[in-house]
Amino acid sequence: MNEYWRFFKFVFFSASAGIIEMGSFALLNELLDWPYWPSYLIALTLSVLWNFTLNRKFTFKSAANVPKAMFLVFLYYLVFTPLTTVGGNYLAENLHWNEYLVTAINMILNLVTEFLYQKHVVYRNQIDNAVKK
Repeated sequence: MNEYWRFFKFVFFSASAGIIEMGSFALLNELLDWPYWPSYLIALTLSVLWNFTLNRKFTFKSAANVPKAMFLVFLYYLVFTPLTTVGGNYLAENLHWNEYLVTAINMILNLVTEFLYQKHVVYRNQIDNAVKK
């Protein structure tokens, strides 16, 4: 039951990061009329920083080495970001898919794959080890 609760918390915090991502994407896309890829890239970066901080502390309750954990998350995004930026840009600009649909698909892919990656790679053997004050 604890893992279901952990996943629920991850989804909850990811939803807050999703609001940041979709909000900043909308601002850049609509107000500044930027192309898909820079709008998505900036929005993704903002949401990643927010999500990493909250999930490390509240979802995984980990005392893992922060620079190491951030580096491992960086490695995840080293693969995820180019794939979704190039793929999303292709869908939005070349196939004329709705930019918000493409961003929502990327966010769902990110939610599922990042949870599994953080649980089994970033915080493996270091979940629930933070000292409570």
